[in-house]
Amino acid sequence: MERFCNASELPRDVWVAIAIKVATTSIEDLCRFRMTCCVARDVGDDDNVLKKVAIPPPHELNWVWIRDPIGRSFFERCIDVGHPELLFREALRELYIRRNHPVGWEMLQKAARDGLDAAKYALSMELLLRRDDRDAQKEGLELFRTLEVGNLLPACYSSCFAVLTISWPDEVQMPDKGEEHTVCYSSRCMTRGHMGLLYVYRRRAAERGSIHGVGGANHIGCIRCRADYEVERFVDIARV
Repeated sequence: MERFCNASELPRDVWVAIAIKVATTSIEDLCRFRMTCCVARDVGDDDNVLKKVAIPPPHELNWVWIRDPIGRSFFERCIDVGHPELLFREALRELYIRRNHPVGWEMLQKAARDGLDAAKYALSMELLLRRDDRDAQKEGLELFRTLEVGNLLPACYSSCFAVLTISWPDEVQMPDKGEEHTVCYSSRCMTRGHMGLLYVYRRRAAERGSIHGVGGANHIGCIRCRADYEVERFVDIARV
């Protein structure tokens, strides 16, 4: 390409912007782009580009890429530079499969800080599970409330479900809820403490194909009880 045009003389930041645009389409497009010329190959390895590359959903991810040494090193490099989606997936595996909580917690926080909604959802669930830490539960509820207002909860839950169920069932070790877990402290709330029972009812109805299995806790007005319902669902994710 360099022999036929002077595109290589463009400023590097322009090349990086082009590479990011290509990378956000697919990994394959980024690979094709890197093959066009030396400059493209160089900027294709830029941290800003690797942090933006589009990652397929877990069930669509080509496992050949992960088993191949080159593909594996590519994904590891993306994680090292802080790719939010890959950080989120790896965080869930560290937390609930490898039981490496400190590493998983740090990765989950970083992915959430980078603005990934699914990471914020998982982080809110972790915080709400800290029954003895009122500050953590308050922070988790605020995160949950933000996602709920934006109608982002279904997509967030699906992302967590996809990551954890793509592994062998015996590998996934979800956190314990506790016998009397509840995040609702309002004495006037009619649904206080009953979200576990509601979740079991909804799950069994869904297994039977009943219309009562649809909707979850969307009709519950108390945001704390809706969060509690979501915690029940998140913790039971590997057994749904």
